[in-house]
Amino acid sequence: MGSLASPITALAQAKNPTILVVGDSLSAEYGVKRGTGWVSLLQERLLAAKRPERMVNAGISGDTTAGGRSRLPALLRQYKPSVVIIELGGNDALRGMPLSTTQANLATMARASQEAGADVMLVGMEMPPNYGARYTQQFRDLFKTVAKEENTALVPFLLAGVADRPDALTLFQSDRIHPNETAQPLLADNVWPALQKLLPKR
Repeated sequence: MGSLASPITALAQAKNPTILVVGDSLSAEYGVKRGTGWVSLLQERLLAAKRPERMVNAGISGDTTAGGRSRLPALLRQYKPSVVIIELGGNDALRGMPLSTTQANLATMARASQEAGADVMLVGMEMPPNYGARYTQQFRDLFKTVAKEENTALVPFLLAGVADRPDALTLFQSDRIHPNETAQPLLADNVWPALQKLLPKR
């Protein structure tokens, strides 16, 4: 039988609720200066708004939904988050994982987070057109499906306004996969409105 949190620990968690980000390299500040990624920028916005929430970045470069699913229970126990942001799925597609597996993993993560008392936000991704129209549409839709079925918040496309603009290459690192520092505020802009709706009114 697990031990209960001490009154002091519980009070600290109540005063400084945690927003847990479980993601891949797009969250983990791959290739950009520490503190300049979109997760860090959201923390700055919370501080500027005099919000008590703290961001915990549990992004790992190369992670898949299977990896996130396996490490989520320990993260939930450790941080007891009030909000869980799930930014995973892109690497599943790059590795050719079945869409049904990706969808099932995301749904399992959403349910586990909710059962732990957290609100959930899914952050969607899209694949380039060379993956084929049918596949790209199905991949895009699976995030919407999970969000609807599991009643979570949804950011349809993290790279909206970045990957889909005429000068997109100016916002990416040399690998043409990872957004550069200039793009990070735009990613934060995509997530911030949905996150604000999950925060308790003060």
